[in-house]
Amino acid sequence: MKAILLCGGIGKRMHPIIEDKLLLNFLGKSLLEHQIETLVKAGIKEFVIVCNPFNESMIKSCCKNLKQKIEFAVQKDPKGISDALLSAKKFLDGEALIVNPDDYCDVDAYEKIIKENKKNVDSIILGYKVSSYFPGGYVKVNEKNELIEIVEKPGEGNEPSDMVNIFFHYFKNSSSLIKYLKTTKSNDDDVYEKSISRMVKDGHKVKIVPYSGTWIAIKYPWNIFELTRLLLDKIKGKKISKTAKISSKATIEGNVVIGDNVRVFENATIRGPCYIGNNSVIGNNSLIWNYSHIGDNCVVGFSSEIKHSYIANNCWFHSNYIGDSIISNNCSFGAGTVTGNLRFDSGNIKVNVKGQEVDTKLDKLGAIIGEDSKTGINVSLMPGVKIGPNSIVGPHVTLKEDLEPNTIIFVKQEYLKKENTVKAFNKKEEFMRRLLNK
Repeated sequence: MKAILLCGGIGKRMHPIIEDKLLLNFLGKSLLEHQIETLVKAGIKEFVIVCNPFNESMIKSCCKNLKQKIEFAVQKDPKGISDALLSAKKFLDGEALIVNPDDYCDVDAYEKIIKENKKNVDSIILGYKVSSYFPGGYVKVNEKNELIEIVEKPGEGNEPSDMVNIFFHYFKNSSSLIKYLKTTKSNDDDVYEKSISRMVKDGHKVKIVPYSGTWIAIKYPWNIFELTRLLLDKIKGKKISKTAKISSKATIEGNVVIGDNVRVFENATIRGPCYIGNNSVIGNNSLIWNYSHIGDNCVVGFSSEIKHSYIANNCWFHSNYIGDSIISNNCSFGAGTVTGNLRFDSGNIKVNVKGQEVDTKLDKLGAIIGEDSKTGINVSLMPGVKIGPNSIVGPHVTLKEDLEPNTIIFVKQEYLKKENTVKAFNKKEEFMRRLLNK
C-alpha cells in the first residue's frame, strides 16, 4: 500500500499566513514530517508526494533525511484533488491510501483503515461525527454504512448527515479511480467527489468507517492552536539540550522542550507545556507559558510575556505582551506593543476570511501576523486583527481593522506649541524671599 500525500494545494483561508500549512513547523519538524512519521507507525513504507512548482524544493528538502521510499509528482496548477491525483497517475496502479496532510490524526485512524481493509472491501473512507457545521465534505450513507454520495460544503442547515469526510481514503484498485477521474466533468472544484459518486452508482462499494479519535483539520489560522496543544501535550518532563545555557536564577516548570544553544537569562520563567526552538534567547524577567511555541532564532527580550501563542522563526520581542496570537517568520515588535485578546463582553471573536465574517468559536484570540512584518513602539493590536505579510504598523497606532499586505500605517499627529506663562519654581529665589520677610 502506498500513501499518496496531496501537497499541491493553496490554503486560501489561511491568510495572512502564506507558508504552506504542511511546511509549518511544530516542535522542530514540519507538519509533513509529523504526518509521515505517523503513517510509518501504522505500517506504511512507500509514499508519493504531490507537490506544486512553488513548494517542490522545500518539500524535497524536508524529506531528504527520511529513510522511507518517497516519490514525487508535480501538480502544475492548483486545480483540486482530481488534478493532483492525475498528476501522480503513473504511481497509482494498486492499493493506495490518499491523504490530505492538512488533516492531522493519530496513528489509530490509519490503523482503523488497515484493519477494515482486511475484510476485503473495495474502498474505505474515514468518517467523523460532528455536532456543529463543518466547512467541508459530508457523507450520505445507507443502512449498511456504505457511501451513497459525498456532498461537498452543503452549507449550514443542508447537511445530508452528521458525518463529515476525513480525507483518508483507501482504494484497493487505484487505477480504476484514475479512469473515473479522467471522464468526470464539473464546473466546480468537485470532480473527485463526483467521480466517487459515479463509482458507487456503478456498483463500487465504499465503506464508511466511523472514527472518533484525534482529528484536527487546519483550515483557518487559529486551528494551529489545536495542533500545537496536541503535540505539546505529548511532551513528558523537561527535555533540555545539553548546549542550552540557563541561568540558575531562571524558573522552568512543567513539560518543556528547550533546543540547542538556547539562552535563558536571570529571572525568566518558562512554564510548560512550552517549546523553545534552537538558538533562541529568553531575556531577563520574561514569561513564556500556557502552550506557547517559540521557533528557532527568536529573541524574547526584557520583560516580555508570551501566552498561548504560536511564534515561528526569527522573531524579536522587547517589553511586549503577546497573547493567543499567531506570528509568522521574521517579525519584530517595538517596545510596548501589546495584543488585545479578549472582548469587553467576552463574546466569541470573529475574523474576516475572504470577505466573510467567520466565528472562530474562541473567546480569546490575539493578532494573526504575516511574515516580515513589524510594529513600532506602543502599538495596540485589537482581538482577531490580521496583518498582511511585509507590513509595518507605526508607533502609537491602535489597529482595529485588518491591514493589507505590503502596507505601512501611521498615526497622523498635530502639535500645538505655546508660551509657558507659569513661572518655574526657583529654590534660591524662594529662600531669599523668606529671609527678607524675617
